[in-house]
Amino acid sequence: MDSVQSFKGYGKVDETDDRALRRKLSWQRFFIAVCSIILIAAVVTIAIGISLRKKHGGSGSTSALSGMTPSASIKAVCNVTLYPDSCFSSISKDKNSNTTDPVEIFKISLLVAMRELVGVDDHSNELLSQVNDTLELSTLGVCQEVLADAVNALNESISIADVKGGEIISAKKIGDLRTWLSTVVSNQETCLDSLEDANSTHLDDMKLAMTNSTEYSSNSLAIVTKIMGLLSKFHIPMHRRLLRFGVSDDPEFPTWLSPADRRLLQETNPTPHLVVAQDGTGNYTTITEALEAVPDKSSSRSVIYVKAGTYEDNVILTKNKWNVMIYGDGMTETIVTGSKNFVDGTSTLATATFTAKGKGFIARDMGFMNTAGPKKHQAVAFRSASDLSVMYRCYFDAYQDTLYAHTNRQFYRECDITGTVDFIFGYGVVVIQNCNIRPRQPIAGQINTITAQGRSDPNLKSGISIQGCTITANGNLTAQTYLGRPWKAYSTTVFMQSSLGSFINPKGWTEWVRNVIPPSTIFYGEYLNTGPGSDTSGRVTWPGYKPALTSALAGSFTVNSFIDGSTWLPQLSLPFDSSL
Repeated sequence: MDSVQSFKGYGKVDETDDRALRRKLSWQRFFIAVCSIILIAAVVTIAIGISLRKKHGGSGSTSALSGMTPSASIKAVCNVTLYPDSCFSSISKDKNSNTTDPVEIFKISLLVAMRELVGVDDHSNELLSQVNDTLELSTLGVCQEVLADAVNALNESISIADVKGGEIISAKKIGDLRTWLSTVVSNQETCLDSLEDANSTHLDDMKLAMTNSTEYSSNSLAIVTKIMGLLSKFHIPMHRRLLRFGVSDDPEFPTWLSPADRRLLQETNPTPHLVVAQDGTGNYTTITEALEAVPDKSSSRSVIYVKAGTYEDNVILTKNKWNVMIYGDGMTETIVTGSKNFVDGTSTLATATFTAKGKGFIARDMGFMNTAGPKKHQAVAFRSASDLSVMYRCYFDAYQDTLYAHTNRQFYRECDITGTVDFIFGYGVVVIQNCNIRPRQPIAGQINTITAQGRSDPNLKSGISIQGCTITANGNLTAQTYLGRPWKAYSTTVFMQSSLGSFINPKGWTEWVRNVIPPSTIFYGEYLNTGPGSDTSGRVTWPGYKPALTSALAGSFTVNSFIDGSTWLPQLSLPFDSSL
């Protein structure tokens, strides 16, 4: 039986390591701040140069303006990253590095990251063939899966960066690049977290093998965040074929959603393409069979209706199944249930009853449960790694790790979420709006933590925003209950305009490692919450905690700002609040 002292987490560090990490991060923040000032000055110089060249009929190319050698240009670009030395050395060695164009430098950074990542993927496959322990097999299987997903996300990034003549790169595309590169970084983190959680003998081996791939991926993410994003914001042409002032490639609707899809999604009860029914009155009796029948990488919406019933299955919507909508007869009527769990030898990620990976996934009026129970520790009911995904009027029920908002942009509306330890967690960028969040009684000695967010890199597009929700107890609740605890060094979580029950501990938040203050790089905040648990006078005094966000800061965690919702959610005919 667990005690508070032995409270299990993922990838804990001891107090000495934590202090060392904070010292390192303090130095890095100072270094990055200085580099950012230099970069902004350089951007302003380029902007002035462009204006002068245009005035005299010039093209305004940044390459012509820079007056720098390729080596100096690469160094300037790499100085905004967390790993400037590895960034410079890896890009400089590339055969195409004789350039001063920051876009070309960024594209090279993607290619060198891909070369390393493919090698790590191959290494994990080799290790998998050498083990026979159940948990080791499951954990290395997770590495195999998430590293393949990272390769896929990096391929997507390379494709969008490799535009053809006459095309442009917009703020929307930069948002996509940030999302997908964040997924690349987070999937590698997932592999290491899984190995550490399982006390794997292969942890050190994989850490060493992934050194370059994790740094190179982080470098690409920093470049697109700090340089390309900044240039786009000020409408500065980075490359004649990539960005044109005053031109946007955002149509009235997202390119991935056809007019037929929009009309279909406006219906109260969409006409399904496939029906799942246990009694044989549909096309299939299981959800897995129906998903197998969905065409791969379809730009058209595939609608699956699942009739009322309890479906015992571990369902995986693979990354090649795009634009799938699955809906049932109600969150307590159509239920998918499973019982895989960590104690019985399954790695956390693989315990999910339902996993959604294909982009554009929508679930509506469905229930997702993991019935393993509190003594089985990590047991996920639902995991989403689907970009631009929506869960509407759904029910997520388990104990520890109920809802795994793994990666990419996700939106939850009018859902019920029940659990105990870290029961909303992940690396994704997530807005949970107008939902009922219901902590329940854990096993003796455990405490409840509603959230555990995994942002591990300052440039990650990652965080949990809980807005307009109601936090109430599910049954008799006497355990200490907190809004969350910081899983990683840049953990980001906010509760806004929500009603907090009296059972919330006055401290509000708790440490990941007991009695060890988290690094100041976390961002935790509250904004205009109500209810007996919303009093912030007794809250933690961590440097990274903001007891009363300004409206401007709170606004950055709304649907439009945080998950780029204005470009895709309006077309789905689902209610949402775009701002505060």
